[in-house]
Amino acid sequence: MLRSSADPVDPIKLNKPATIGATSTPKPKAAPAEMEVPPSRPMMRQYELVERVAQYNPNVDEALLNRAYVYSMKKHGDQKRASGDPYFSHPLEVAGILTRMRLDDATIATALLHDTIEDTDATRAEIDQLFGEEIGKLVEGLTKIGRLHLVSQEDKQGENLRKLLLAVADDVRVLLVKLADRLHNMRTLYWVPPEKRHRIAEETMDVYAPLAGKMGIHWMREELEHLAFGVLYPDDAAMIERRLAERRTAVGSMLADIEADLSEHLASNNIRATVTGREKKAYSIFLKMKRKHINFDNLSDIYGFRIIVQSISECYAALGVIHTIWQSVPGRFKDYISTPKQNDYRSIHTTVVGPRKQRVELQIRTEEMHRVAEFGIAAHGIYKDNAPRSQNELAHDSRAYAWLRHTIELLSDGGSSAEFLENTKLELFQDRLFCFTPRGKLIALPPGATPIDFAYQVHTDIGNTCTGCKINGHVRPLVTPLQSGDEVEILCEAGASPPSAWNALAVTGKARAAIRRANREADRRKFVRLGRQLIGSEVSRWHVRDEPDLTIAADRMGYPDGEALAYAVGQGRVVASAVLSTLGYDEPAGAAANGAKPATPLPIRGVGDDLPVHFAPQFYAIPGDKIVGILDPGRGVTVYPASAGEALSAFADEPQRWLDLSWDPRGARDTLFPVPVKLVAANACGALAEIAGIIAAEGGNIDELTMTQKTPQFRDMNLHIEVRDRNHLTRILDRLKSLSTVAEAERIVS
Repeated sequence: MLRSSADPVDPIKLNKPATIGATSTPKPKAAPAEMEVPPSRPMMRQYELVERVAQYNPNVDEALLNRAYVYSMKKHGDQKRASGDPYFSHPLEVAGILTRMRLDDATIATALLHDTIEDTDATRAEIDQLFGEEIGKLVEGLTKIGRLHLVSQEDKQGENLRKLLLAVADDVRVLLVKLADRLHNMRTLYWVPPEKRHRIAEETMDVYAPLAGKMGIHWMREELEHLAFGVLYPDDAAMIERRLAERRTAVGSMLADIEADLSEHLASNNIRATVTGREKKAYSIFLKMKRKHINFDNLSDIYGFRIIVQSISECYAALGVIHTIWQSVPGRFKDYISTPKQNDYRSIHTTVVGPRKQRVELQIRTEEMHRVAEFGIAAHGIYKDNAPRSQNELAHDSRAYAWLRHTIELLSDGGSSAEFLENTKLELFQDRLFCFTPRGKLIALPPGATPIDFAYQVHTDIGNTCTGCKINGHVRPLVTPLQSGDEVEILCEAGASPPSAWNALAVTGKARAAIRRANREADRRKFVRLGRQLIGSEVSRWHVRDEPDLTIAADRMGYPDGEALAYAVGQGRVVASAVLSTLGYDEPAGAAANGAKPATPLPIRGVGDDLPVHFAPQFYAIPGDKIVGILDPGRGVTVYPASAGEALSAFADEPQRWLDLSWDPRGARDTLFPVPVKLVAANACGALAEIAGIIAAEGGNIDELTMTQKTPQFRDMNLHIEVRDRNHLTRILDRLKSLSTVAEAERIVS
């Protein structure tokens, strides 16, 4: 039987049809105020809920469900929803949705109780006492953060999602109840004010629908997308629904004919199969129109068929029969039986040119595969053969749950609420490409992923120490987009760490979270080292003979340990001299408490140093220059050439921030420093090539070049040349001056 995209329960119907252009990418709009009122339903009665559960669980705990029903109804009392309906109708509908997925008694009871702690005077202790600790824990996991004052709506969403997913890592039933809760809220979204309606729909489309898809609950993902689509893109949704209705009339009996034809051919080959036709959903059509930049009339695969057979061998036998009678479309075959999706989805997909030259999509699967495809993680044998399993066993053999728990562990480690929300969205994208390690391990990644994402998907340590890669045996840049089927070898180097720029290049939330975490840890190590060096300088200046005990100082100053105290000193939140004073040491007589400079200059190597070092903008200090440092709270040391008197005068009233610096010779040969140079060169053929040749021959590098015409005979050139030190720069300038095409060559001093 053909199922229409208008079939989901309580679809949002819209009154304003419109068109969608072949190349347009419309922005979401606020839902129109004239949305039709969704049909009201009589509230489910107590015995009806119990009967629904009893249909799949003859051993239903009627007493538990009855207690939860009565308790929730009493607690919500006279509370009303925005529609005017009793508030209790909402948890009751959520419970009803979960019975469709054949969930256990504890989950159904949790659905009835899920808003009691948040919206009534019920407490966790009371829930535990009346319904048991298991249900109490589930209900608490569903309770949103109500008393936390967060800066933005995005922060609030991120914290709510973080708390939800952390609870899910313990018990996936929390997620199933939350998804059902969101589905009923979307079904009744008409009653929500328009400005809030759009935000809820956007959150549903970005987070909850993909999350349902990741858990393999296909029907729920489709309905959530359908409802959110109607709110975010009302004109496009109305247009597509109208065009689908027109197309149904036009195709007439063709779909029934294809069903009959397929069934007959399969039966004649002794394959027992159930064939059902289905129509592509409106939102899926919308995405394809955007992705392919086509309009509705150019779509050729709106209709598809599911073929349900008895065994895996019959899946492949049915495929052979279909490809024998109809021509297959190249590039449109996917075998998710041999390579299942991360949400445990298994099926064979193929597209053929059927009757009337119409493209037809086919999905071939077994009954068990179909059950998992529809109900996902909820289909993993909770009531298999009417024998209930312990809910703690739910989905422990599920790849989807394993992926979810692993992702949550990675995403929950540090970072702001907004970062958590962003990274979680990245991890929820449905489409995947598949690459291989040199040993043949399959790695699933989102489209656009690079070897950086691949490295972190293999292991966090591999990503953190990654320095290069080979794709299909050839060395390639780490920013190369990967393609399905690529074999990727990651080249690592002990002690390497990811640069902060990788965060903008990574596609997966896992990689971004790991890079940010590694950067935070690296920054902390740098600030701790700086703090210890600043304290060491004060020890030298104060002539303290013994090594000060930072553990004692930290305890007296309110820090958990010596490292935390050193970190605070490095960040500029604690003055190094205060540490020694706390330990009872006396500053030498005659020295200004804050103004005296350390006896030993702080050695630095440059930006790649293991200290938090930055160079003042427009002041290009290079080894050999005399330099001073300004301690910039929270950023580390900003380096100025000693000649930058006017800029340094801004810190004249803050002597405690001044640091004596010296160049560390250990890094002098490994680092190139940019320095601005001005040249006046002849406007002659080959002049620029001669200049570049000299710089390259001396081991320098041109980082930036601008030219202006001074006279018809000469041009002014401003270059940023990367050099090792002043001697290196002097040698390059001397050689440039020796060229007949160069009239002037000098360093620009800001």
